[in-house]
Amino acid sequence: MTTALLVIDVQAGVVRPCLDGQQVVDRVDGLVRRARAEGVPVVWVQDEQDFPVDTDDWQLAAPLVRDASEPLVRKTYRDSFADTDLHVVLTDLGVSRLVVAGAQTDYCVRTTAQRAAAEGFDVTLVEDGHTTTDAEWRGAVVAAADIIAHTNMYWSGLRYPGRRFDVVPAATVAL
Repeated sequence: MTTALLVIDVQAGVVRPCLDGQQVVDRVDGLVRRARAEGVPVVWVQDEQDFPVDTDDWQLAAPLVRDASEPLVRKTYRDSFADTDLHVVLTDLGVSRLVVAGAQTDYCVRTTAQRAAAEGFDVTLVEDGHTTTDAEWRGAVVAAADIIAHTNMYWSGLRYPGRRFDVVPAATVAL
């Protein structure tokens, strides 16, 4: 099984308002360093809908730095597979399992992870490696911490035929 670390939208403008944003960025940075040391591909996804390309907010959040040899997928939808070459990139790398981290939990992370599952990938969600902001819908406010906890709970119970899914803290995730 070939694993890739999929880093979704960990951009300065995205994570700045998020719950524990810098702590999540630092955990993602640790995962990126481990992946590189272990020869695990790192695939980066950056949102181009909300932030103009090459602006400060579009850049990866410090201290993250993409190596020029690592694939970059630019997206305009919450689903990182939609209208991008992500599936081709993963296929070319021979990936069958994704370790997923990023922002925002309730939008791009969950949507992309769910799509990866439907596309036939095994998926590990990094329990403390995704973040979001509080959300409001029709006057109801949901705290970011509750959104993150609910997504972890949801993901831990996900089932697809022949697929494996889990939720693991960054410190113990197998790459």
